[in-house]
Amino acid sequence: MKRALSSAPQSGAAATRVADAGILRPVLVAWAIAAIIFVMIGAKDILILRFNDPDDAMRLLEVRDWLAGQSWWDVAQHRFNHGAFPMHWSRLVDLPLAAMLVATTPLLGEPVAIRLTVTVVPLLTLLATMLLLAQITRRTAGFEAARYAALITPLTLPLMIQLRPLRIDHHGWQIVLTLGAILCLLRRPTWRNGALAGMALAALLTISIEGLPIAVSIAGVAAAAWAWQPERKPFLLALMWSLAGGAVLLHLLTRGPGFFATACDAMSPAWLVTLSFAALSTTIAMVAGRSALIFRLAALAAAGGLTGAVLFLYAPQCLAGPFATLPPLAYEFWYLNVLEGRPVWEQPFYQAFVTMAVPVVGVVATAAGLGKADDECRPRWAILLVLLVAATAVTVFVDRAGATANALAVPGVAAMLLALLIRARQLSNVGLQVVATAAALIIASPGYLAIAGLAWSRSSDPAWQEISRLRDAGQTCAQISDIRPVAELPPSLLFSPVDIGPEIVSTTHHRAIGAGYHRSPEPMTRIIRTFTGTPSQARQIIFASKADYLVVCPGLGELDHYRERFPDGLWARLERGERFAWLEPVVVRGPAQAWRVIRPLPLATPRP
Repeated sequence: MKRALSSAPQSGAAATRVADAGILRPVLVAWAIAAIIFVMIGAKDILILRFNDPDDAMRLLEVRDWLAGQSWWDVAQHRFNHGAFPMHWSRLVDLPLAAMLVATTPLLGEPVAIRLTVTVVPLLTLLATMLLLAQITRRTAGFEAARYAALITPLTLPLMIQLRPLRIDHHGWQIVLTLGAILCLLRRPTWRNGALAGMALAALLTISIEGLPIAVSIAGVAAAAWAWQPERKPFLLALMWSLAGGAVLLHLLTRGPGFFATACDAMSPAWLVTLSFAALSTTIAMVAGRSALIFRLAALAAAGGLTGAVLFLYAPQCLAGPFATLPPLAYEFWYLNVLEGRPVWEQPFYQAFVTMAVPVVGVVATAAGLGKADDECRPRWAILLVLLVAATAVTVFVDRAGATANALAVPGVAAMLLALLIRARQLSNVGLQVVATAAALIIASPGYLAIAGLAWSRSSDPAWQEISRLRDAGQTCAQISDIRPVAELPPSLLFSPVDIGPEIVSTTHHRAIGAGYHRSPEPMTRIIRTFTGTPSQARQIIFASKADYLVVCPGLGELDHYRERFPDGLWARLERGERFAWLEPVVVRGPAQAWRVIRPLPLATPRP
């Protein structure tokens, strides 16, 4: 009898492992198909290393600089601003890229190794995302729905923007770590699963503090689940202490001598103290574990309030966010124009639709799944629904958070798609079956409607047609990589707009003044003031910078914004064809433009 009783949990665990292994094959098949398609679509960009986001180019440069000898502790970009250009990035994201480069460069050579790395690493994050979502879906909606989750994931546009080849910055890893923590939350509430969830959240916050809202949501749901089911105490304790301890350890490993540096835009003592106090106060609150539900909830609320008070007293400046201290020019002309960091209601309609369509459908589908769930699965559906609503609420205020919200919507959408396809197959008319199947697929991936609508509207827009004509004729830049022909110039210090700075320093032998990174607002402000100011003001700034050339890429949004707001500024006058004695035009290939800076001769020193 004792042996039978002790073997029951083991057989249950074994059944879970068998189910997890069973989902592996369909996920691998779906991933392989998706990977082939995305590599084929992006083949040209991969071959010429044309990144869609400057952050990806900067990430590759950061990894290469580290491998070339720059300190592990030093993540500054020394090709900007005469070497003084601090960054807030984490080395954790550099590790898989560096490992791939080190392993493949001796065999393939650096050019091939780089292209293989920027292709394979993002596709591995896609595979991890698909596996995690399939397992989350299996624990809520069953095996068949999990297979559909694997198919839906590559069709979800906000997810694929972060998981496609060449997307090597930190966003894909944020998705993977978030899903990993949630999967642990849906498993048995053991010490081990709690510790794994906490370490995943610690890595998430070490990579980027912008993961704080979803990390707080996951910890809050875990705490509320304990209040409802006190037997979840081991999980919550392990989660909170591994989160705090893991954050301290990772901060020590990645910052080293800069451990005590003050910062609000990355893991720092302020956040470590807050996380540690959260773990301590939650532990104290759990003393009320034998009390009634209302007392447990009150104890948790008190712990949360005290944790917020600690942050307010220790580092009140962190409550305003990392962009609150930007100079006015940088705030207005850079930050407010980085649309991915702005609220959904400030996005173009098609972008807002692409971002929000799947989460909205997912909330409805997940709520329906909760209503139909049995007693075993109902808590998992409830946890998933709360986290999806939280992630969607964050997305409303910060558009780039939409990838996480879209990921959390996949399990509910997969369950809904399975139910709709079953109903479609039950229709007697073949034509109706086709229509119903197509409608089900559109409901599951509605973002493509916005893309199709955008393409149709632009096809009949004369202004957009003229822009396309100029770009096709090579008269204006179609993308940031069009600045690359300035590599023909002798190695120099280039004065360039903010957005093309990363492309210049990562793909040419030149140095630049600055780029759009908030820890270095002074160079950014000088750049904006130069292109929007009068020629005499611009001349003074450029001379003081010691730049050798002024370079631009006409047709990009940044320069258009400068021209529209300041029609008498330097760029607007240069674009109109005006010439200045201190700027000598230099011919470069393509639409990029360059001027050599002509400095006045030094005054003759009178003889004694």
